[in-house]
Amino acid sequence: MSATEQIRLVVFDWAGTTVDYGSSAPSDAFVRIFEDEGIRLTRAEINTPMGMEKRAHIRTLLTSPSGARQWLAIHGKPAQDADIGRLYRAFEAVLEALLEARSVLLDGVVETVAALRAAGIAIGSTTGYSAKMMQYVAPCAAELGYQPDCIVTPEVTGSGRPGPFMLLECMRRLDIYPPRAVVKVGDTAVDMREGVNAGAWSVGVLEGSSMLGLSAKEYAALTAEELQRLREDATARYRSAGADLVIGSIRELPQAIAALNRRLAEEQR
Repeated sequence: MSATEQIRLVVFDWAGTTVDYGSSAPSDAFVRIFEDEGIRLTRAEINTPMGMEKRAHIRTLLTSPSGARQWLAIHGKPAQDADIGRLYRAFEAVLEALLEARSVLLDGVVETVAALRAAGIAIGSTTGYSAKMMQYVAPCAAELGYQPDCIVTPEVTGSGRPGPFMLLECMRRLDIYPPRAVVKVGDTAVDMREGVNAGAWSVGVLEGSSMLGLSAKEYAALTAEELQRLREDATARYRSAGADLVIGSIRELPQAIAALNRRLAEEQR
């Protein structure tokens, strides 16, 4: 099997996948700005659109049944574009105060990326964070040993996830194709749909993910039965969003890539 017929590019998400266990920074920022408006949303409600560009995330929450109902009760009319813009600016201010402290690498990221690079695989990234937000996140990650070959934010393409264009831009910049040679790795349903829409493989990660929505302390406190139930539920949601594989932690990614290469080989035979 030639190199062009193997996985040659992995495109990671950021919060909840490579940094910030449980994607706590954006989740906490959303909680704060909505509580300031008198709107109470559960963590599950907040995390459901996680991975989207953040204005789109705010709009999605305010058009959800709970968010729309609460906003209407307070303001007497649905949220307008100006409201979305105001909330986004508040979100950005809160998030920026959290980002540097929360941009800690998940266990196994450095080792996993080193193993992928040793196998000749390039490393890209896409994100729901803006370029301004990434000015905090990327340098922190680099200091800790993680620096992708390519970082694409929604401003670059004018379109966020679940659209495919950020992932396709990674492919363009790194001159890697076809999409079957690319794997999207993330911690949300939106990540999985991004991969599907680009024609790439999609791999969901459980530990540290928005999909589980747990802090490291909460994760460690679960009984084996509780953890199994949560993992099964998250796996089902990943699968329904189009995931080709679901792995327990990022450390399992090299084995997942090997499995995908075997599938490619079988397809070509």
